[in-house]
Amino acid sequence: MGDGTAPARKVMVVADPTRESAAALQYALSHAVLEHDTLILLHVENPNSWRNTFSFLRRPLPAATSPYAGTSSATDGGGGVDFLEAMRHACESAHPKQRVHVERVPMDGKDKGAAILHHSKAHAVDILVIGQRRSLSNAILGQRRSGSFRGLETAEYLIENSKCTCVAVQKKGQNAGYLLNTKTQRNFWLLA
Repeated sequence: MGDGTAPARKVMVVADPTRESAAALQYALSHAVLEHDTLILLHVENPNSWRNTFSFLRRPLPAATSPYAGTSSATDGGGGVDFLEAMRHACESAHPKQRVHVERVPMDGKDKGAAILHHSKAHAVDILVIGQRRSLSNAILGQRRSGSFRGLETAEYLIENSKCTCVAVQKKGQNAGYLLNTKTQRNFWLLA
């Protein structure tokens, strides 16, 4: 670009109704996305997941914080605001000029990591951001076991196999910052 600004990028955030996904979006909005970038919220739907049967995982936002309060969508079981709409609203509040696309995709017989990888390639994504949950067994035993990807969580699978920059994000407390993992940096602390 001739005006000295960086070229627009595509940033994809894996969106789920979890704390880890909310932390990934918060990190992306505050540290990864620039005003002229395109932000893609990707949710991979698993029709066989036990979570799909419970509507309490999709919490409505208070009326003061959301223009969607009091409405319901076909995807939230009539219980309030869909989590993807709430995430889109958070993006629009943080960056009003930001281009935000929301995409729901089925797993199509693949595992979640393969479905995310496929869509990140199809969209030619520059940065992929995913929330990461650390279990005690992973912390003690280490992430890689016998050189195989079997048993690895989705975030680790994406870090190892993504052609673009993939950042796995863990929020550490309200004001403590983020613990980031990429292919080249492990357990990198970024203060809030």
